[in-house]
Amino acid sequence: MSTRRIPCVIMRGGTSRGPYFKASDLPSDIAERDRVLLAVMGSPHPLQVDGIGGTYIQTSKVAIVSPSQRDDADVDYLFAQVSVTEPIVDTKPNCGNMLAGVGPFAIEEGMVPVEGPETRVRVFNVNTGALVEETVQTPDGRVTYEGDQAIDGVNGTAAPIRMAFTNTEGAVTGALFASGNRQEEIEGIAVTLIDNAMPMMMLRAEAVGLAGDEPPEDIDAMRDLYTRLERMRLEAGRRMGLGDVSGLVTPKIGLLSAPRRDGTITSRYLTPHECHRSHAATGAICLATACSMDGTVAADVIGGPVRRSGTIVIEHPSGQIEVAVELAPGADGDTRVARAAILRTARRIFEGQVFVPD
Repeated sequence: MSTRRIPCVIMRGGTSRGPYFKASDLPSDIAERDRVLLAVMGSPHPLQVDGIGGTYIQTSKVAIVSPSQRDDADVDYLFAQVSVTEPIVDTKPNCGNMLAGVGPFAIEEGMVPVEGPETRVRVFNVNTGALVEETVQTPDGRVTYEGDQAIDGVNGTAAPIRMAFTNTEGAVTGALFASGNRQEEIEGIAVTLIDNAMPMMMLRAEAVGLAGDEPPEDIDAMRDLYTRLERMRLEAGRRMGLGDVSGLVTPKIGLLSAPRRDGTITSRYLTPHECHRSHAATGAICLATACSMDGTVAADVIGGPVRRSGTIVIEHPSGQIEVAVELAPGADGDTRVARAAILRTARRIFEGQVFVPD
């Protein structure tokens, strides 16, 4: 059997990790590209032993980057979630953590020139149509990954990467509240179905018998809980206009409860068949949006919506993630999130070639 060699860079982006490719190095045919990505990651196999996947959904992700033809963007970013145990490559969602590595990758691959001590990289997310402006540290004319910024869920410190999201409301479903309701019931449980940066089904943790601050491994051991939540998620996908989502990773699930420390809200983020060890960046933006909207489950959990622009602090299993939100009047007289910003870090881990069976 012959093999092909594909240039590859492995990076940590935020609290995720995976290979970054230039689009020109991958097949243009989508079916062939997906077969290549499954082989690269070693899926389907619980250990991904025949590839470079990391056996968790947070470490089985791929970023595909190319120069953009858009006037408002420098590069296009296509995110691919590769299932660990199924032969599925899902390109419907975005990943804000992997996005943190796109700016540095684009600069180092010569797609974006260095501007000075900081370089702005305008990223168009192909999956959702979102526009993201990344600010990357580039002292001495090159990307630096060293710095004093810490993020919960990652050891040590690194250079900060500021990411500001716009044009994310309803990016996947076409509407912020795709079902037309801010709160409704599925199997007798109050849920909010919302799409901002990431489609999600949100519910109180106590509604399914949880306190809401359980460790991820404890939640993952509750397979009856996942069976119940999957039935609800399938119905949520139908109501959100996504059709049959049984083979997809969206909508994600947020199990919400009151903060335990000095945060705004506590979240256990299901991806959807296991609990995130920290929290997705796009999921954090979606939850921050729900916290700012009247009538949502999130607003009920915190005793009413956050009515001012500022920082919403989400408590997760590894610590906290902060989302700076800029509110604006909505068409219906309520507030909307006009812009959301988060701070992430990234690290270039490996560069070389990955071997794929031809």
